Amino acid sequence: MPEDVLFKSESTQNRDEIASYLRNVAETLEQGDSITLRAGEESVTMDPPERPAFEVKAEREGPADGPGELSIEFELEWDENSKSAEGGSDSLEIE
Repeated sequence: MPEDVLFKSESTQNRDEIASYLRNVAETLEQGDSITLRAGEESVTMDPPERPAFEVKAEREGPADGPGELSIEFELEWDENSKSAEGGSDSLEIE
């Protein structure tokens, strides 16, 4: 299935700034509001359903015998015409 990137932003932020962005997303989700992502002149508004799929991934990219790049990714996913997502119900804990 082809991917159409609607919005992308990447910048170096300190941990407090990142926590503030994530807190804003969490509060918006709790309120049931749409989420608007904005960087400069670019923006996109998304309206996650009540039960989107939530994917958390930790990964390391690079050579097995040398330093690589580490990442933590959080993703909400849903079908455009659905009010919820199909998916597993594994228990997730973030400590």
